[in-house]
Amino acid sequence: MRHPHGLRAAAGVPTGPNIGGAYQGGFFAGYISHTANGVATHGLIVAPAASGYNGGSPLQWKTSNTSTTGTSSSYDGASNSANMNNASHPAAQYCEGLTIGGYSDWYLPARYELDIAYENLKPTTDSNNTSYGINDYSVPKRTANRSAGTPAQTSIAAFQSGGGAEAFVAGIHWSSTEGSATNAWRLFFSDGTQNFLSGKGNGLYVRAFRKFAL
Repeated sequence: MRHPHGLRAAAGVPTGPNIGGAYQGGFFAGYISHTANGVATHGLIVAPAASGYNGGSPLQWKTSNTSTTGTSSSYDGASNSANMNNASHPAAQYCEGLTIGGYSDWYLPARYELDIAYENLKPTTDSNNTSYGINDYSVPKRTANRSAGTPAQTSIAAFQSGGGAEAFVAGIHWSSTEGSATNAWRLFFSDGTQNFLSGKGNGLYVRAFRKFAL
């Protein structure tokens, strides 16, 4: 069966664009399963660094440390982000306002969407934090935490720290997933650590994502 976008399903993992390859306005970052069964439902695309990374400048998740309705999804950043598209939520509003390569459906990624990008496009040679890595929504589904050396730094030069034009900054990035009334989930792109210890008013890195359905 051939899916839209010319992708063919094979044991839950479609054959399609290469990880890190230019695709639909940005760069392919991997597949996600909204059904959490290891069968891909969408492909994830990260925005080009020059036009969808806010110039590497930190942004606030929210201008006040208060709860935001409709931002609890750990895998559907588009849904979260749509509920944050206002001036009180600078990070999501930035992503929602982008038009890149003719696409205007960019959003602030959810917690496990960011995790998939880390797994497939890790920028550094740092050891991974072995307390994180389980991801029910990844394709293939990850049921164990990372080892110190896996994943290794991406082999894609453009996404490697130290000169790669598209590399993720080896710092803390906001996801669109609320962690509590005063905090939201974040991911360290140096070692894959995830937590929600930053108040929403703190400025962290923000990179827009979009997705395509299979």
